[in-house]
Amino acid sequence: MSELKDLGLGIPGPEHLREALTNCTDPLATIEDFQEQNGILLPSLRPALPFLDLHGIARNEFHQTTMEELRDKLITRIAELALSTDKDKFTVLNDLLKKSFPVIKIKSLQPIVMSLLQHLPKIKPEYLNAVMDDPELYKVAAVEVKQQIWQDNQALFGDEVSPLLTKYIDNKETVLFNGEQLNANFFTQSPKLRRQEEVVQQLTKMVGKNVKLYDMVLQFLRTLFLRTRNVHYCTLRAEMLMTLHDLEVHEICSVDPCHKFTWCLDACIRERFIDSKRAKELQGFLDSVRRGREQVLG
Repeated sequence: MSELKDLGLGIPGPEHLREALTNCTDPLATIEDFQEQNGILLPSLRPALPFLDLHGIARNEFHQTTMEELRDKLITRIAELALSTDKDKFTVLNDLLKKSFPVIKIKSLQPIVMSLLQHLPKIKPEYLNAVMDDPELYKVAAVEVKQQIWQDNQALFGDEVSPLLTKYIDNKETVLFNGEQLNANFFTQSPKLRRQEEVVQQLTKMVGKNVKLYDMVLQFLRTLFLRTRNVHYCTLRAEMLMTLHDLEVHEICSVDPCHKFTWCLDACIRERFIDSKRAKELQGFLDSVRRGREQVLG
């Protein structure tokens, strides 16, 4: 009850009950009235409550269990609605978000609000800012929510990506400079197996289908490569693109000028052979790069 204090939801909290008990002549009747008005308003349920009392089940425990059950059902319904073909689904979800957002910091109700945010393709700025400005909310937000925050906050996205890029380079160099396992772990892995590495999978998940975030990652990789000349950044760029290709993320693959070239080269590496047809495809791509547009190779 105390968690609902001062949230402006029209739900009577501790101050309301304290005032009612202070000004009443019959405290027991006042408490009973409060329970009736604020308990679960289901007439068929009331006759069962005395039986729960006889079994020593506290009303708080009963209400908590019921609330958790209803919360889980609502979250399931939100997911079903988001996947449905209902043309008004996002209007409904936005209306529900507006009503429920004030309770986002109440741990027991927070999953409902987070689920609504997760399933909205376009979240209003005031909600995104509230999540971004609160470290605890930002930490538990779904990646779909963070994607909408990151796309307008390159510095914040960079803070999230930078440790992953460092980890990727460290992992590559650890294997590369381990002479005993070099051949087994570095040169002989298939491209598809390399793409299962944790960092590649994490980056791909962070980008999702968002072209703007993908471009940001490529910008980070280009900057780091030009600064360090470390070819592992180039490898990561190719692995990310082919992971998105495997996931059929057409939104990104269709606009990346390197996609067809990388796809063809990946097939050659996988088969360890370049036939004449693929050689012509690769040469055709290189010949099509006009002077001044060499950046597409990056």
